[in-house]
Amino acid sequence: MLTLRKSADRGAADHGWLKSFHSFSFAGYQDPAHMGFGNLRVINEDRIAPGTGFGTHGHKDMEIISYVLEGNLGHKDTLGNVKGIPPGDVQRMSAGNGVQHSEVNHARDQHTHFLQIWIEPNVRGIPASYEQKTFAEDQKRGTLRLVASPDGAQGSVTIHADARMYAGLFDGNEAAQLAIDPARKAYVHLVKGQLQVNGQTLATGDAAMLQGESRLSLSAGQQAEVLVFDLAA
Repeated sequence: MLTLRKSADRGAADHGWLKSFHSFSFAGYQDPAHMGFGNLRVINEDRIAPGTGFGTHGHKDMEIISYVLEGNLGHKDTLGNVKGIPPGDVQRMSAGNGVQHSEVNHARDQHTHFLQIWIEPNVRGIPASYEQKTFAEDQKRGTLRLVASPDGAQGSVTIHADARMYAGLFDGNEAAQLAIDPARKAYVHLVKGQLQVNGQTLATGDAAMLQGESRLSLSAGQQAEVLVFDLAA
């Protein structure tokens, strides 16, 4: 079964310095029908205005992934990391037994556009940790590139969760398939463009939730960038 959720059905928040869309219940947006999907808990699409950002705040027992689309996300945390996260990088922060961090757009003339993703961990109370890796466009062109996994397979960042995250770029005749365990769940988030998912057409910001399916097919992309999650049920 494939369930389509349109971009316009997401929660939205406009704080002036921050414009955000919430795929699942978060902060002031609460929808009992969309509290998460499998162990995927948050996908926030955020746009941070120049010279602003999230001040220091804390997290605990959550796997947090940042995927930057435009601009550069400045990160600083109590583990000693001071990083810039550009497009093409995947940042993983395991909050574990507790970490504080800030996320800032230091640019004066450009918004930072990124996705913040939370996945529920399968272990709790572990030491907090940080990882960041670059995945070039040619690694994602016409295929699903594994970028996060429980075992760091294929050079992906390592998450402490029963989940895998793939990123892909599709245009024209480019297509890909992914085998899925029907006992698990799969979630497709179309970052931009247009793409067919198992024959259903998705546009920018749309999502497809798959349950009881054995295969995911992606085709007919039009400047599409997509994230695919293989999730515990």
